[in-house]
Amino acid sequence: MKIPISYNWRNLWTRRLTTLLTVTGISLVVFVFAAVLMLSQGVKDTLVATGSEDNVIVLRKGSSSELISSIGREQIDLISTFPELARNKDNQPYGTADVVTMINLNRKGTADMGNISIRGITSSAFDLRPQVHLEKGKWFTPGQMEVVVGNKISEQFENAELGGQIAIGSKNWTIVGVMDAGKTGFASEIWTDADLVLNEFNRENVFSSYTFRLADVNDFEVLKTKIETEKRLQDLDVKQEQKFYLEQSEFMATFISALGLVITIIFSFGAMIGAMITMYAAVANRTVEIGTLRALGFPRRSILTAFLIEAMALSLIGAGVGLGLASFMQFVSFSTTNFGSFSELAFGFSLSSEIVLSTFVFAIVMGIFGGFLPAVRASRMNIVNSLRAGG
Repeated sequence: MKIPISYNWRNLWTRRLTTLLTVTGISLVVFVFAAVLMLSQGVKDTLVATGSEDNVIVLRKGSSSELISSIGREQIDLISTFPELARNKDNQPYGTADVVTMINLNRKGTADMGNISIRGITSSAFDLRPQVHLEKGKWFTPGQMEVVVGNKISEQFENAELGGQIAIGSKNWTIVGVMDAGKTGFASEIWTDADLVLNEFNRENVFSSYTFRLADVNDFEVLKTKIETEKRLQDLDVKQEQKFYLEQSEFMATFISALGLVITIIFSFGAMIGAMITMYAAVANRTVEIGTLRALGFPRRSILTAFLIEAMALSLIGAGVGLGLASFMQFVSFSTTNFGSFSELAFGFSLSSEIVLSTFVFAIVMGIFGGFLPAVRASRMNIVNSLRAGG
């Protein structure tokens, strides 16, 4: 004979204060747990969105980022002749040879500085990156000391507004535009003419990377084999652009997850102890009630199940509250140094169905651990002694 679920809900409602306190503790732990996962997911989403499915990036072998990569102009010219590259109406490949370097800017209102990526690009870069569009001002003029800054940089750093000037190398460059790159890493960069950056830093014909679009995404393996077998290109590595940016996010995302989960586990012990205390108190206050249920013929396993259901219900309610609070974190964004590229990266919290599922599973586990021992105690109570306790 099973105890009706309505019985459990009535017990939770009758003990509203203890229910509220337990739910509050669990919801705070769930909030931290979900926020950590959302932050880690936010890093991945930002960098993955930076790449495109049909774009390919070529770098020097062993380079973990564009900052430490180098690829010669002759190598780029050779790759540009491959038929797998998509081409425009003038039969020119959709490709950009980028040169990436870094400068320091002061954060607004603080004494802190950030490492900002300077990306020198060629004209085809705009065709390859449709997620980037001009928010205000104009695009830089090739051959002029002009730059366009990402909106995240403009918002958070000094002298990065439209019309301002920033020092790149030995010269001051004028900000002529602000670009909106959505939730991508390009929003945390400054773009300008690649040849001017090469000249300023005496890099001659050595670029950081070559990014291009495939005519057919299924030709990636064919192209990869060509580059790996061509003697003049054997020091290069070719990757799908999205995969490259995903790799850029892995170290930082793992670090955030590991640190956050350690904190969450510590907090979860407190929440489980709180749930356990609540359930032990419920058992103590319901001794006669438990004895009556046993006298009516309800078996021990039904008593055990009933108390476990109550503990899990507390956890699920707490999970719903905590997840609801965490969802508002999607409106928050900030920037920090990306450990993969050592440059500034603006990102936010990102909620996914996997995070929602993980959060509820985590809450259920807390409920089971917090309610198991009290439930076992309730199921093992002697009928006669329980009924006498009310006398």
